[in-house]
Amino acid sequence: MRPYKCRKVEQEPEIKFFKPNGIPAKLLEKIVLTVDEFEAVRLADLNGLYHEEAAEKMNISRQTFGNIISSARYKIADCLVNAKALKIEGGEIEMKRNFFCSGCKNTWDEPFGTGRPEKCPKCGDKNFRRVNNRNEGCERGRKGRRCSNGG
Repeated sequence: MRPYKCRKVEQEPEIKFFKPNGIPAKLLEKIVLTVDEFEAVRLADLNGLYHEEAAEKMNISRQTFGNIISSARYKIADCLVNAKALKIEGGEIEMKRNFFCSGCKNTWDEPFGTGRPEKCPKCGDKNFRRVNNRNEGCERGRKGRRCSNGG
């Protein structure tokens, strides 16, 4: 069996449960969309990235990305067509912090728990900022696994 590669995720969903209007949640079948499936949909369908570029951002192969996005799209379609609830949770993910250097326009990411970088790794400038402030730390979603350093 191949070693498992942790999927990098830039942002988690703010809302983690969707259901058809007018039907109590307890009466609906629930489908679980993992956070990495959510990220794949965000990158490919919302941001319009090609599979190869999106796979690179998630630190996975293009084929794995294709499998993830296919699974996600099927689940979303199943919920819409068959009036099911969609719950976003779990998955084997690694959250990251994104930085932008004003000096050289370099962008890079750092894993959570490593502290704020002292300087830009490309030019050494200390004038940089965090780009995505919505991440709170490494995630272990319900039914998910925390990835160790290095994936």
